[in-house]
Amino acid sequence: MCGIYGSTIIYTKSQLQDKLERTKFRGPDKQGFKFLGDAYRPIIFGHNRLAIIDVDERSNQPFTYNNNIHIVFNGEIYNFKILKKQLEAKNYEFHTTSDTEVICATYLEYGEDCLKYLDGMFAFVIYDETKQKLFGARDRLGKKPFYYYINDKHFEFASQLSSIQLHHNNLTISNKAISYYLAWDAIPDPYSIFNEIKKLQAGHCFSFDLINYKFKDRVYWDIDTTIRNPYQGSYQAAVKDLDGLIRNAVSTRLFADVPVGVFLSGGVDSSVVAALATKTTNSKVKTFSVKFNEKGFDESIYAQKVANHLQTDHHIIDCNYNEGLDLIKNFSHYYDEPFADSSAIPSMLLAKHASEKVTVALSGDGGDESFIGYERYKWMKQVSILYKLPNCLRHAIAKTAGLMPYYKLKMIGKGLQQNDINSLYLASVTGVNMSWLKSDFDYTDVTEKKYLFHTNKNLYERLTDFDIKTYLNWDINTKVDRATMAYSLEARAPLMDHKIVEFAQSLPTHFKFKAKNQKRILKDVLYQYVPKEIFDRPKAGFTMPFKEWFKNELQDYVLSELDITSLRQIPNIDADEVHKMIEQHMDGSWNHYPLIWKLLVLKQWLNTTGKGYIIK
Repeated sequence: MCGIYGSTIIYTKSQLQDKLERTKFRGPDKQGFKFLGDAYRPIIFGHNRLAIIDVDERSNQPFTYNNNIHIVFNGEIYNFKILKKQLEAKNYEFHTTSDTEVICATYLEYGEDCLKYLDGMFAFVIYDETKQKLFGARDRLGKKPFYYYINDKHFEFASQLSSIQLHHNNLTISNKAISYYLAWDAIPDPYSIFNEIKKLQAGHCFSFDLINYKFKDRVYWDIDTTIRNPYQGSYQAAVKDLDGLIRNAVSTRLFADVPVGVFLSGGVDSSVVAALATKTTNSKVKTFSVKFNEKGFDESIYAQKVANHLQTDHHIIDCNYNEGLDLIKNFSHYYDEPFADSSAIPSMLLAKHASEKVTVALSGDGGDESFIGYERYKWMKQVSILYKLPNCLRHAIAKTAGLMPYYKLKMIGKGLQQNDINSLYLASVTGVNMSWLKSDFDYTDVTEKKYLFHTNKNLYERLTDFDIKTYLNWDINTKVDRATMAYSLEARAPLMDHKIVEFAQSLPTHFKFKAKNQKRILKDVLYQYVPKEIFDRPKAGFTMPFKEWFKNELQDYVLSELDITSLRQIPNIDADEVHKMIEQHMDGSWNHYPLIWKLLVLKQWLNTTGKGYIIK
């Protein structure tokens, strides 16, 4: 896990050092850059290394293979040992034990088709000196970030936006991106907060011809929206097959030349990862969870029960508002564009303390999306019945609900005004009540809607596909990458192995959700190792007690940061309406903490990282 950087723009050594130093936290073990190309076609590659596999300096980057292949790489290739043996049989020679060298040889053997063979999480760029081109890619599910700037002959890329931002004089803040952020809590790919900087989308690769300066971006992996290869076996056979897939995904992700642990929340997803980690290693597994003192937020007791059963070396990290406030004040330094998932704070806290004992941590991310785990999926199925009623009757129900004095009923009433169930889901994930957002364009207009608005799959399957391409990619991956990298910790997600995702998509829906039993098959894998009784409780999310903190310990902070004068300086919002919503939160009549949090984050970013830039 590292931070990569590269450019065809000529910078001074001091400026390049600044760009690498800005994200040194991503890789503090070794920092370096290399001048490639020539005076006519200059190329600079830079790298901040977090040494995980083959920690010897021979594997430092930028890395050169066979004299003419140069690479900067962030991530891990989990099947690199298998690929290495196959390539050695084809007479390729290797001088390290790293996966970086294997990527280079795989590219030499298969060209751009090398991506078919790489199993892992990655963002890399190769400079092919012979062909005079840059070739790069981002992994299938978007675990690793990739930002780039392109303008004529100028091409610049990095793991984080801030490295490109430094020493750039022609960047402007995107007003459209601000509206996207306010609706989605994150900025959707391929956009960034700056008009001139883009994100390479998950499952995409690119080439940049250094002779004619043409940039080509293409898809190399995507979700199957038609289920061309449905699973043909029995349910019990599927449980066994899934067990094997997860066992293999966990086992390969435990490989490292540094200490490895597991994030354990006590939920199904992280518990199945922890359980199979204990089954695939001989050493005692270290597990980590966060504890909140606020009632209704502390799930650490369940994590402890799982840890006790699995006999892991368990560590509970206390989260209090003083430490939380410190993280909030430095949030923009690590999340270097606006990002509003409040669970980023406990994720940072978890990473901060786990990094004192391990350098790699496995997580349970991806289970809810692939195995129909979120409560909102069940709610959408129930509400879909109302869309079978005549429109006039549904609108009457919506109007009646909207007149009720209860916030949830009011939101249901607003939601039912949507034309169809797909539009309702889209509104539910962006915000049903968005009257406070003043936008000149349709913030729901994202290309990923195609995974939701089609008829090839049933409702559950379309919702999960859509969330894999949006929420998992834009939100979860961003949250985990920045939170862990802030403390030089590598996060690996076995349930996001693309083979598991593809397997889950091939399964009949009732294997995953039957008779109110969500994540059915994943649970049955887990119950082979951990007693079912531990999980007989309502599903809980990884959330912060911001609702209480904003009314109590952090009330003064909120009111000073978001007074009416400050609100009027924030783009694309109705300041007066937002001010009323903040007052409602403080007097306890409504819970508006998600809005308060996203405005705090945006204001902080505009006043620090975004200060001095024109918005257009």
